[in-house]
Formats: sequence, structure tokens, C-alpha cells
Amino acid sequence: MNVLFIARASLYTNRGGDTIQLLKTAEYLGKLGVKVDIRLTDEEIDYSGYQLLHFFNIIRPADILKHIRQSSKPYVVSPIYVDYAEADQYARRGPARLLLRFFSVYQAEYIKVIARQLFNGEKIVSLSYLWLGQRRSMRRILKRAALLLPNSEAEYSRLQRRLAITCPYRVIPNAIDPAVFRLPADPPAREDDLVLCVGRIEGMKNQLNLIRAVNGSSFRLILIGAPAVNQPAYYEECRKSAGAAITFIDAVSQKELAFYYSRARVHALPSWFETTGLSSLEAAAMGCSIVITDKGDTREYFAAEACYCDPASPASIREALEKAAKEGPSETLREKIMTQYTWPITAIKTLEAYKMVLSAASGK
Repeated sequence: MNVLFIARASLYTNRGGDTIQLLKTAEYLGKLGVKVDIRLTDEEIDYSGYQLLHFFNIIRPADILKHIRQSSKPYVVSPIYVDYAEADQYARRGPARLLLRFFSVYQAEYIKVIARQLFNGEKIVSLSYLWLGQRRSMRRILKRAALLLPNSEAEYSRLQRRLAITCPYRVIPNAIDPAVFRLPADPPAREDDLVLCVGRIEGMKNQLNLIRAVNGSSFRLILIGAPAVNQPAYYEECRKSAGAAITFIDAVSQKELAFYYSRARVHALPSWFETTGLSSLEAAAMGCSIVITDKGDTREYFAAEACYCDPASPASIREALEKAAKEGPSETLREKIMTQYTWPITAIKTLEAYKMVLSAASGK
């Protein structure tokens, strides 16, 4: 089976959780005998050698419309349907914050597409997006998809409710690499005051309020992640606000991440929204206690095995940190991740979805 993954143009230059999801899904599908090629949306593509296309990030429909029209191939979509509304309202900096608050979530995303072309050079590859707009473009893509592959039931429910659509779907879980994120037989000693936060440094991930929560506390904080390329002001504010107990480390390899997870007592991801929280899954698998946002789809993954916080409140974040440090890690959550949320399992479920689509397309 030959499958083509088509992803945002900035997949490698502005890496995020979707980068890991895409690369690891491709890697483990390859182990099942599926030939996967990855191309970026701003490339010219020859679709003829592929039976199926797989798109990621429905929040960026301007990247997808052209390829659907030109390819005439069946396709599936991993929506990764993030809601940026609160992050735009509370975490944006400069003129963008003032501008976006006057528009609906769909109008705001439309403005971002235009801005990315003007200021970042990200080409609008689908000109039809300009007159369809954000919401109509998203609906068109989803309604014509052979199958949607959301990361949770909660994600599909949001799509269905907010876009007024009903589409065939199968839940494909986000996951960890069990070859990397597995507790060693002789793990290093935990540092009881150490909090870790892994993620691109940007308004959505809300590191600024995490910094405010840690400043003046008994905790130390290590932030691991590259600054978002389009939010330098946010990164600078984080640096200026950080006290002496806070350390910044640029993005590191997954193997290096495993080392940091094995040392930390708590992993915190107080984002304004998370469909899953990949780094939280990784950290939990490595024996960290988990503090995570109460915004998004996180409860479907973490249930009662994590400490939830209100991202708007540094006091809530600190309270969750103290609770997580006191209670310690959840062995129930770690077992759940190792048996349900690994990339080999994700690849098997994805391949099953592909076979279902291709069988329907051939009339068998």
C-alpha cells in the first residue's frame, strides 16, 4: 500500500506535536509494510503513485483544498482540531491581540492565513480558500473525506457540533514511542522539586502563566522547547518574567527528553487548549506526575489520573503542581498509556482505517 502524507509547509521549521504525530505514524506504518511518503502543502506533487492521501490539521484548510481538487484520490483527515480562541484573546501580544478580539474564531483564522503569507512567506496554495473562507473550507474538506481520524471521541464531537456536520470517523489515539519512553530498570533518582514543561514556547502552551506560578514557590522549572517562529515577543516576555529557579533549554531529541522526564517529579502543560498533550503522555509513561489543562480533550486520555488546572490562573497552576508533587505519579495511567497509547497501536488502527477506505472505494 502506498500512502501520501500531506502536511503544513512549516512542519519541520516550526515543529509541534503534529510533527511528532505525523512522523511517528509514518515510521510505524512502515514497520507494517505500508510505504509512506511525506510532502509539504506548498510543493508540487505527483499523486499518481498513491492509493490514498492523508491530510493533517483541518484548522489549516487553505493548505488542503488544492490537493483534494488536483489529486482526485480518496483521502482521510487527521483533524487535530485545536481551538485557538482563548489563546488569541489572552496570550497574543502586540497589535494581533487587539485585532483578533474583534473577530469570530473562523474570521481570526482567516486573518492568520493572510498574515502568514505577508509576514512569514507561507504561500496560500489554495486560492479557492480566499472566497470560501475558513469555516466553509473546513466543512468542504471534511464532508468529502472518506474518513476522519480524530484523536478522541471528544475531538469528533467538537467538530460535529461546531461545524454542523456528521462524517464517518474512527478514533486514532495519539501516542508515545515505547522504544524510547520506557522506565529503565535502574532509573535515576527523581528531583522532588523539579517541574518539567516540554512544548514549543508560544502563547497556546501558556508557559508565561506557568512561570508566574513557579516564581516564588519551592519548585524549580525546566522549559524545553524552541520558541514559536511567529511569536518572538511572547518568548521574550517569558524570559524576562522567569526567576532564578527557571531554566530554558531549546528543543532536544526524544532520547534526551526521556532523560529529563526520568529526573522530574512533575510535568506541567497548562495550555489554553490541548487535543491530547503528547509530552504529557510521554512524561506519564516515564513516571512523572501530570499537571495538565482543563481545556480541550485531555480528560478522555488522563481521566482522574492527572491534576487539572485553569490556564488563566497562576494560583490554580501552582495548586495543581503542589497536589501532583504530593500525590506522586499514577501507575494506572502509566499502564494505560503502555497498553493503549503507543505508536505501534496507532499504526495498526490507522492501517485498519486505510483498508476500510480502500475496500469501500473498490466496491468490495
